Amino acid sequence: MKSSRVTMRQVAAEAGVAVMTVSYSYTRPDRVAAPTRAKVLEAAERLGYRGPDPVARSLRSGSTGNLGVVLGEHLAYAFEDPQAARFLTGVSRVCAENRLGLVLIPTTGEPDDIERVREAAVDGFVLWTTVDDDPVLDVVAATGRPAAIQGGPAVPGVHVVAADDHAAARAIARHMLIGARSPLVLSHPLDRDRVAGLLWGPSTDVPFPVTRARLTGYREAVEQSGRAWADVPVAVVARHTRDDGRQAVAAVLDAVRPDAVIAMSDQLAAGALDTLGASARVSGWDDSDLATALRFPSVRQSLFDQGVACARIAAGLNATADAVPWTLALHEQQQSSPADWRDQ
Repeated sequence: MKSSRVTMRQVAAEAGVAVMTVSYSYTRPDRVAAPTRAKVLEAAERLGYRGPDPVARSLRSGSTGNLGVVLGEHLAYAFEDPQAARFLTGVSRVCAENRLGLVLIPTTGEPDDIERVREAAVDGFVLWTTVDDDPVLDVVAATGRPAAIQGGPAVPGVHVVAADDHAAARAIARHMLIGARSPLVLSHPLDRDRVAGLLWGPSTDVPFPVTRARLTGYREAVEQSGRAWADVPVAVVARHTRDDGRQAVAAVLDAVRPDAVIAMSDQLAAGALDTLGASARVSGWDDSDLATALRFPSVRQSLFDQGVACARIAAGLNATADAVPWTLALHEQQQSSPADWRDQ
């Protein structure tokens, strides 16, 4: 039986080539002639050589060939949440195009989060939006590795890639408030405690920056329409799923009878429709297939493109990202131009 400790130097001697040729045969095959690489692989097979030790290779090169994606959620969230899935698809596209590995690093507020991130064998970090005081942010910045975060918060050393949630929220709320007598806001969680419930005109100064920006935009639209924010019910969900949206709206019907629901995601909007049917208009966010199929207005932005932008920064391919475009997809009526909405 061949030893598991066969070295690259032994393979080079067996194949009659330089050690660098053996290395390139595995790590940069495009730089080795096909017949030569075949000879190297045949020699490796005879000796039982399994390829370069990835740990040793990363120590020599100073690169792991991996990007780390930090999710402030349980790992299953990456596969269950449609928005996160679209974002990660964009990250994965960059990894595939540049032969990079992808390491998912879930953080849920536990004491070992910091060490898990600090010790991650990655060349750069992509972060999914988190709360302002998440200690992981400072840890990522302190590594000195390239890093980008979707949605914020902004910290030195970490690039933010985000649409203007504040302006987009104000625009979609203005549209929904036209003719509305009893509006309801269907909100993402306000903080990491994820407490669901009904609030009236809550403070918009909440720890999640995306939720904060959207609530602020909604509040401005409400007040500009002549209403008091304190009179507007806000149903907060624990998770932004269709079922959570359905349950949240059903739970408030004893207190309010909304004729317009302004939801922070298409999944929540669809859940509201499940409960209210044709008795209320609803709006969503992200302009997914649900918005098109159920024909409700939604904020159109590309989380896929934001994933691409974050990954390119984390991989050192780009230094910054362009502003993320957004517009309103109204579906059931004539689409207004982005400028029309942003200038209002």
